[in-house]
Amino acid sequence: MLATANLALKFLLEVAAIAAFAYWGANTGAMPLSLILAVAAPAIAIAAWAVLAAPKAARRLPPETRITFELTVFLGAVLALLVAGAPGPAVIMAGLVVLNAVGLTVLGQWEQ
Repeated sequence: MLATANLALKFLLEVAAIAAFAYWGANTGAMPLSLILAVAAPAIAIAAWAVLAAPKAARRLPPETRITFELTVFLGAVLALLVAGAPGPAVIMAGLVVLNAVGLTVLGQWEQ
């Protein structure tokens, strides 16, 4: 049950990262730049994750590189929240990312 909860947390963090990039974009610059960034930033994150990190990706990165990539995306989302003026959600997300990474390591779930 703990293993399932940890994988669910990882999925929720992936969704939260997409939302964080959209929030950052929407709060950066004036229209139409903010609208473009609110759409483009999460779209780029989704595309990169789908190609490089998704479990069924044809070009999935090797574990060491993929773990670094995934943590970098999450760090980028935390930084995006900070820059957009949402320090509370940024701290919560950072804490959950650390908790999830520890769980993925302890439970041997990085390959899932």
